[in-house]
Amino acid sequence: MTQQERDDVKGPRSATPQSRQHGSRTPSVFNSVAAMSAVAFFAIALTFLYRTPFSNSADSENGTGSAHVSQAINTCGTLQHLLGPSLVKLPSDAEYAGLREENWSQTAWRHPSCIVSPTGATEVAKALNVLVNDQVQFAIRSGGHSPMPSDSNIDTGVLISLDKLDKVSYDAETGLASLSPGARWDAVYTELDKYNVTIVGGRVMNVGVGGLTLGSGLSYLSDLYGLVCDNIVSYEVVLADGRIVEASVNSNSDLFWGLKGGGNNFGIVTKFEAKTYPIVQTWGGIQVFSLDQTPALLQALHEYQTTPNKDPYANMVINLVPTNGTTLLTLVYLKPVERPAAYAPFYALSPVFEQTGFMTLHQLMALFPASTLPRWTWYVHGFQPDSALYGELATLFTTAPEIATIGALQGGSLIAAVQPISADSVRAGRASNGGVGNALGLQAVDQTWWSISVAWWNATDDAAAYAAAASMAGKIGAAAAAAGAGLDYIFMNDANTNQSVIASYGETNVRRMQAVQKIYDPNLVFQKLVPGGQKIPTYNS
Repeated sequence: MTQQERDDVKGPRSATPQSRQHGSRTPSVFNSVAAMSAVAFFAIALTFLYRTPFSNSADSENGTGSAHVSQAINTCGTLQHLLGPSLVKLPSDAEYAGLREENWSQTAWRHPSCIVSPTGATEVAKALNVLVNDQVQFAIRSGGHSPMPSDSNIDTGVLISLDKLDKVSYDAETGLASLSPGARWDAVYTELDKYNVTIVGGRVMNVGVGGLTLGSGLSYLSDLYGLVCDNIVSYEVVLADGRIVEASVNSNSDLFWGLKGGGNNFGIVTKFEAKTYPIVQTWGGIQVFSLDQTPALLQALHEYQTTPNKDPYANMVINLVPTNGTTLLTLVYLKPVERPAAYAPFYALSPVFEQTGFMTLHQLMALFPASTLPRWTWYVHGFQPDSALYGELATLFTTAPEIATIGALQGGSLIAAVQPISADSVRAGRASNGGVGNALGLQAVDQTWWSISVAWWNATDDAAAYAAAASMAGKIGAAAAAAGAGLDYIFMNDANTNQSVIASYGETNVRRMQAVQKIYDPNLVFQKLVPGGQKIPTYNS
C-alpha cells in the first residue's frame, strides 16, 4: 500500500456538468445528453492542462543488483509455497509485468523479486512473518498513486500489493462505511451512492484508500469535518510480529492516534471504518482563465480565505498551468445552491470559459479524465494567506525560468494546485473521535497548501525534470518564508521524498509517535525493512 499516496493528481480536482447559462436552477441528475456534453467538455479541458506529445519513447528502467538478491529470491519461493502461486507472482509469471507497472507514475515502476497479493489480513500476517524472519525488505502498495520511486514499489525485495483487498460496504444502522486499503475512491463513492451518503474521502477517483488516508487526506468536506484521517473510527492493523489488532478510541488508542498521519510506520492497515454524511446534491464546476488573469484570481482567493465566518460548505481549488498559459478555478459547493455568496470575490472576474451546474458530489469529482502523461514528481509548501505573497507567486508562475525548462521537455507540464485550508478544518480534526485528534500538529489558522507537480514523457528527461521541480519548490518556500507567512506543516500526500514530513509535525508529536512505535514495532521493522515512505525521525534523548 503506498501508505503515503498523494491526495490527487495536480490537475483540476473537479468535474463540470452542464453550463450555467443552460443549466436548470433546480437540482437534477444528468440526463444522457448533458453527460455526453460534460465528457466532451472535459476532453477539451484536458488540452488546457496537459501537453500530449506525438510519440512515446521506451522507458529503459532496469532492476538493480544487491547483496540480498539470493535471499530475496529464496524468500519469494517460501512465500509462493506458503500462500500459493495465485497470490505470489514471480518475474517468470505472465501477470508479473502488469502488476509491477500498476503504479500510476512510471517513476515508481520497479522490479520486485516477487509480488504478493493477499486477500485478507491473515495472509498479510503470514507474508509479514516470513519477511521479518528472513529480514527481506518490502514495499506496500494500495493504489500506487505516489510518484516517489520507493513509496510503493521496490527493487530486490517483495512488493505487498493490496489491490485484492478492495471491499467496500455500508452499515445503515451505525452509519459507518468499511473500506479496504486497495479500494479506489470511485468504488467507495459508487457503493455509498446507493444509500445517499458520502464520506470524507479523496478527490480523484483512481487514488487508493490506504495511502491517502494514512497520509491524512484532503477532502471537499474537510472544512466541515476535518481531514480524511479524522473521520476514521477504527483500523484493522497487521503488526510487525504478525498480530492482527484493532485500533480505535477504546482499543489501542495510542496506535489509533499515531495512524492519523503516521503513514507506513506502525503496521499494514487492512481495513478502515469511517463516518459517513448525507451530502448528495451539489453545485459547482470549472472556470478557465488566461494566465495573465492569475494575479487577480489569487487576490480573489485571498479575499475568499480571509472573509470572516467563511462558509464551510464552499470549497475550491485553483490550478495554475503556466506551461499551457492557463489557469483553472474549480468550485464545489456542498449544497444545491446556484452561485452561492461565498464565491463572490470570483464572480467579479471574467473567465474565458465557464461551465457550472448541479450534480452529485460523486459526479462532480468523477467526470474529469485522468492525465495520460507517464512520469511525475511533486512538492508542497504550506503558508498563511498573504496578499503580497500571492502577488509574488503570481509573478513567479509567469516568469520563472523553470517554466521554459519544463516546457521544453517532451510532454513537459508544470501544474500548481492552490488549496485553501480553513482553521475550521483544523479545529474539526482536533475535536474528532472525542478529542483524540491526529498526529499532524497543524496550527488552527487559515492556510494554503501550495503544491506543484511536474509531468513529462521520457525517462531520459528525469534529471532535468527533477531539478526544475526542486528549484521551483525552493523558490515557493523561500518566498513564503521571506513574507513571514510560512508554516512548518508539510502535507504528506503531496510531499516529495526530499521533504521531511513527520518532522514537520513538531517535536512533541514526533516523540509521542516514537513512543507508539516502541510499543507496536519495537524492532523497527517498518523503519528498517520498508525503505519507502516518510519515516519517524530519531531524536537524541
